[in-house]
Amino acid sequence: MKGYRLLSVWGIPIRINVSLVVVLPVLAWLIGSGEQIDLYTQIINGFPIVALDPAVLRTGNTPWLIGIAAAVGLFASVTVHELGHAWAARRYDIEVESITLWLLGGLANLKAMPRQWQQELWIALAGPAASVLVAVVCYGVVLALPASVPAVTFVVGWLVVTNLVLTVFNLLPAFPMDGGRVLRALLARSRPYAEATRTAARIGSLFAIGFALLGVLSFSPMLLILALFVYGAANGESRMVALETLLDGVTAGDVMNSDVEVVSAETPLSELGERMLADRQTAYSVADESGSVVGVVSLDRLRRGRRRDATTVGDVMVETFPRVAPDAPMFEVVGLMNEERASAALVEADGEVVGILTSADLATTLAVRREAESLTGPRVAM
Repeated sequence: MKGYRLLSVWGIPIRINVSLVVVLPVLAWLIGSGEQIDLYTQIINGFPIVALDPAVLRTGNTPWLIGIAAAVGLFASVTVHELGHAWAARRYDIEVESITLWLLGGLANLKAMPRQWQQELWIALAGPAASVLVAVVCYGVVLALPASVPAVTFVVGWLVVTNLVLTVFNLLPAFPMDGGRVLRALLARSRPYAEATRTAARIGSLFAIGFALLGVLSFSPMLLILALFVYGAANGESRMVALETLLDGVTAGDVMNSDVEVVSAETPLSELGERMLADRQTAYSVADESGSVVGVVSLDRLRRGRRRDATTVGDVMVETFPRVAPDAPMFEVVGLMNEERASAALVEADGEVVGILTSADLATTLAVRREAESLTGPRVAM
């Protein structure tokens, strides 16, 4: 998830998504409303030696200052929560690329997901543990504050309650929330990782349906958005893990077509279509007059070119595409192709093109792997 960089902690960029810029003022307004102040004042007054007067908190501009401070404090707490995940991941030498604050809280972007259940368990629990630590620290601050700063006492007390509530909510087994990742880690103790992910994703999808129903009944847009996020993320990660499992041990060299055919950028599209039919090949590297590879053209690009009346290969070729080594893991190559929205990649060794692989080649490989897995079990050699 992209965002604007705010700062770095431990070398990890902390970013803010534009959705948070929209929701922060709304959240500040909701917190600063009279009903919220009355409700949380009753809860905070249950702390020892705390006696807040809601009438004082609703005087003048105090409610809006409370709302702004509490909203900012909430997302500062979310940042600490995500840093908890990041700290645990770094303990296992897993790189954290960034942390993004957005509409529904925060996301820590790990470069690789842990595949050992113990690692995922502790990384998942580290975030809620950090939230509990924030709540404990805020509780101590509430007890230490003088009675002369009721607004500050309210905000810090509100953070105590909110961090505890968010901790409990995050531990619901709604994959890919923290509790869902704890569930997958525990399931992975006794079953394959892909199977554990599928089970956790199904349970996460059920929670998403529950969130959606509750959101409709309570007229809560946030719950509906959360339901969509959980459902989409759970099924998306399940598909990703299944893909990674199928491609385990497969390299670009295993998938590529080593009969590299080259066409000129000046080749007419009509001629390219005839050549594809004759060669039974769906992708070619494109060379300029000097013979240097400057692009890739595929059947999909040919179809697009015909729809927009393009005439030559140079008009439709893709000029940005992955260049990978033969021993590059195929799962990483798929990630590069998705990132660059490329339908093909060139395989190079010692600066020379030795093969080309396409989405069609990937689809064929996956079909073979699935069939082999159904016949011989989950561990298939390529």
